[in-house]
Amino acid sequence: MAKKGTVLVGGCFDIFHWGHFVFLSKAKKLGDCLVVLLESDENTKRLKGPTRPFHNQIQRRKILESLNFVDKVISLPPITKDSDYLKSILRIKPNIIAVTSGDPLLSKKKKQANLIGAKVVVIPKIKTNSTTKIAKLLKLE
Repeated sequence: MAKKGTVLVGGCFDIFHWGHFVFLSKAKKLGDCLVVLLESDENTKRLKGPTRPFHNQIQRRKILESLNFVDKVISLPPITKDSDYLKSILRIKPNIIAVTSGDPLLSKKKKQANLIGAKVVVIPKIKTNSTTKIAKLLKLE
């Protein structure tokens, strides 16, 4: 069987939910090795709002590592520059960068993928409650 290579995804994965599970399991099917770049607590707060994250980076990492289809989780330091993300991508050299539909950083990720000869695969979002919606339903936000 031919090797399909490394798939890279990134995110906060704060309150882990069904949408995260489906996205990660579909991403794994694209390759042999699934690597997750996990945002820092500081970046999660900046991206998602002042009440976030609900789970710290160590907790989020342990949840992701418990999934049998996640091969490696890389905890990112606080990052604010595209060049810092690019350094991680150049180090990992994935064959595929998987994103969800509607990713606001899609054009940047395509440029990064082009630099290393990788392809970007868009995985459609499924209809499910997001972390933000779950937090509102639980009156955490």
